[in-house]
Amino acid sequence: MSPIVTVQEAVTAFADFMEPTDAELDAIDLEMPAILADVDLLDAQIIALNHTPNELDSRRTRRAFGRVLIARRELANRAAATDTAGGAA
Repeated sequence: MSPIVTVQEAVTAFADFMEPTDAELDAIDLEMPAILADVDLLDAQIIALNHTPNELDSRRTRRAFGRVLIARRELANRAAATDTAGGAA
């Protein structure tokens, strides 16, 4: 008969370096407006799926999609600005 042992130590042995770094948390903070805009768009789409879509649902979805585009544009512009901030000679 083979003994039954737990693998808890093997599973949690690397838990200390499984945490996100400060740089990763900063990157998430920069992307948070785009993430929240995507969540709002999904919420609007789910609401429209729950019943027969009407004009209000269409407007809600269009506005949410517009917020997604604005958030992604701002994120892309911010990334482009930091990429070229080093300056070319």
